[in-house]
Amino acid sequence: MSIFQTTLTISMVVLSFCLLLTAVRFAIGPTLPDRITAFDLIVADVIGIIAIYTEFTGNEDLIDVAIILSLFGFLGSISFAYYLMKITK
Repeated sequence: MSIFQTTLTISMVVLSFCLLLTAVRFAIGPTLPDRITAFDLIVADVIGIIAIYTEFTGNEDLIDVAIILSLFGFLGSISFAYYLMKITK
């Protein structure tokens, strides 16, 4: 196993742990903005995991999935922000 594969493995473990902690924050977040931020971080973590998995397997088709997921995550965050702006007025 090369140093690159070892680094990818360590990165996958760390991102998985971050995803777990973010899911806990999403579940117990006391306010809606906390949950929105956690949702955005979950999307970023999943995109990172997909990118690392793509490098492991060499299947470049998964990059398209990561790009589409980033678009949906961005649109979701914008929608939540718009909703928060509407309810605070």
